Amino acid sequence: MKIPCYDCNTETELEVGFEVVNFVCPKCHSLYARDDAGQFRRKNKYKGADYNAPLAIGDVGFLKGSEYKVVGILVKKIHPDYSWMEFILQNDKKEFLYLSLSDGHWILLTEMEETFNVKSHPLVLEHDGKDYEIYDYSNTLIINAEGFFDFELPQNTIIYVVEYIRPPYMISIETVHKADTAFYGEYIKKSEIRKAFKKVFLPYQSGVNVIQPSRFDLRNTAIIFCCFALLILTANWYIYKDQVEQNVFNSAIKFDEFNNKEMTTPSFVLNGASAPMTIRVSTAVNNSWANLNIALINEDNGDETYASKDIEYYYGSSEGESWTEGSQSEKFNICGVKAGKYHLSITPMKAPEDLSTTTMNVSVVWNQPSSRNVWLVLIGMIALYFIIRYFKNQFERKRWADSSYSTYD
Repeated sequence: MKIPCYDCNTETELEVGFEVVNFVCPKCHSLYARDDAGQFRRKNKYKGADYNAPLAIGDVGFLKGSEYKVVGILVKKIHPDYSWMEFILQNDKKEFLYLSLSDGHWILLTEMEETFNVKSHPLVLEHDGKDYEIYDYSNTLIINAEGFFDFELPQNTIIYVVEYIRPPYMISIETVHKADTAFYGEYIKKSEIRKAFKKVFLPYQSGVNVIQPSRFDLRNTAIIFCCFALLILTANWYIYKDQVEQNVFNSAIKFDEFNNKEMTTPSFVLNGASAPMTIRVSTAVNNSWANLNIALINEDNGDETYASKDIEYYYGSSEGESWTEGSQSEKFNICGVKAGKYHLSITPMKAPEDLSTTTMNVSVVWNQPSSRNVWLVLIGMIALYFIIRYFKNQFERKRWADSSYSTYD
């Protein structure tokens, strides 16, 4: 079909699969309608603000398994200054699709056969057994257009719109001249539009769209974290259920025999899963210090693990007040000790001027019951869940910011 514009002397040609009721020149936006003789007569001209549409009349894209071409473009506005674009597409089977573009976000809509009674603005709309929450209702005007249309474009007529959402889906009901039309929409990623329409520059996205899906699903996240927590607790119980605490070494070492000298313990065998080895050391130092160097030697492969701990205890008085510093006992761990045959090399040491301290008590225990790592992971998951929940709430707050039905105020 070829239609000339008498206002700007431009001819627009496009094959469409419907009877054209209105035509709007893509260049000067003059509105044409058929007269009784079937000829197009100029009626009016849209004087809305200029807009930069990423798609043009005649552009072809592959969507929903079929090639669709753009046959019409509408620019709609809500008081006071919020506007968006709608693209009308048709394929060779004469099926229509509608693309809505707002702040760089795209919604794909199809006309529904189902009808809804929304005159009283019910808070919830049911469709296919699922509830859709009311987002808003508004009075909308068409402020600009171009292309071919199979319906009469409302002139200075308010289009009454009610929207219900269940992200990433929505139901939009439009009322014009008391006639209702329902559309079912779904959020479509920018990458899908880019893939459908080759070599088309798409506008940048900003803000949060009314049905933009969140990156996080709190319910699914909670279920996943609970499953992981149960798995971790079960695995920890299963691994350690048959293991018992094993006293490896417990003795009082005399400084007059081993001061700054290496002492080797008898060999011992550890059986079971990896577990921490806890070392407790104590000595009666007074205003002095002592030190313990210990080496765990694996006799199966020769691996050596070293650890060292200082024991310091000082006391006195200053300006009439007593004070103490340090302790006469300490505890530390060698983590992740695997099963195998081992022995210990222990080297005690004390201050050369300390003549009163005679012994150092050393106790070494393997596989002392500890769920520290398990609880750290669980606490980390709980903290992560609340962080995700915070960002999810912020996302939803932005989504509902323009709605009169927001529960985030």
